[in-house]
Amino acid sequence: MAALKAKHQRLVLVIIALVALLGAGLLAAWALRNQASYFYVPSAMLGDPPAIGQAVRLGGMVQAGSLETAPDGVTIRFLVGDGAARVPVQFSGIVPDLFVEGSGVVAEGALRPDGTFLATNLLAKHDENYMPRELQDMSPSEARETVAETQE
Repeated sequence: MAALKAKHQRLVLVIIALVALLGAGLLAAWALRNQASYFYVPSAMLGDPPAIGQAVRLGGMVQAGSLETAPDGVTIRFLVGDGAARVPVQFSGIVPDLFVEGSGVVAEGALRPDGTFLATNLLAKHDENYMPRELQDMSPSEARETVAETQE
């Protein structure tokens, strides 16, 4: 069999490279298919709930007066609301420092058959007025100057 011309060799290499890239992309997509985590707000979760046990994120506000600590001292129960609906959440573990009633929260976990969201991780959100403890005693202008200096 005759040797391939240089032009044909390049064409074969380009085709092999494209097939390899396509294969790598399909392999990555297949490996990550179960890693996607959908985000729900309470009204969307109640209106069109995810499959029982499917990993999702639930975001909203921790409802005032709903935070209860179980006798074991580690499990907490609370309601997450968005103004239109509320979803009961249960979490066992260490809660973030910023987690308080009336604050924003994103709970990662899954919906149980009884309608309770079983959270495996809590992410507390703060508002735009957040001020680190170290800067709380400063005036707003001093705090902005200090933050600007640390970012330089």
